[in-house]
Amino acid sequence: MTSELMSLVWVTALTAVLWIPYTLNMIAVRGLMDAVGYPADPKPLATWAEKLKCAHYNAVENLVVFAALVLIASAAGVSNETTVLACIAYFWSRVVHVLAYTFAIPWLRTLAFVAGFACQAALVLQLI
Repeated sequence: MTSELMSLVWVTALTAVLWIPYTLNMIAVRGLMDAVGYPADPKPLATWAEKLKCAHYNAVENLVVFAALVLIASAAGVSNETTVLACIAYFWSRVVHVLAYTFAIPWLRTLAFVAGFACQAALVLQLI
């Protein structure tokens, strides 16, 4: 397996587990029945949990683009120092983005998002 594909595995795994903490908060705040049901007036999640939920949505949206680029590069046989570095940096930018979003760290969230976008752009440039 290439380094790029392994990075895709790590990014996907990170994205796959982000729902767990905010769902546990939902159960703690609302109770199990309301957490799995559709209450008319649900109790709000903790601020951090609401932010983590938004960060999770953002991670899913960006995973689509990142995964497509990594899979295209793999199918095309494009693998070099730039693609490897871009994929590793993308993973760490997503980790920082989730933490900065969840804990409301201004500027860092935006910088992490832009860094992730730059990694995607680097992959595009290697493909064209």
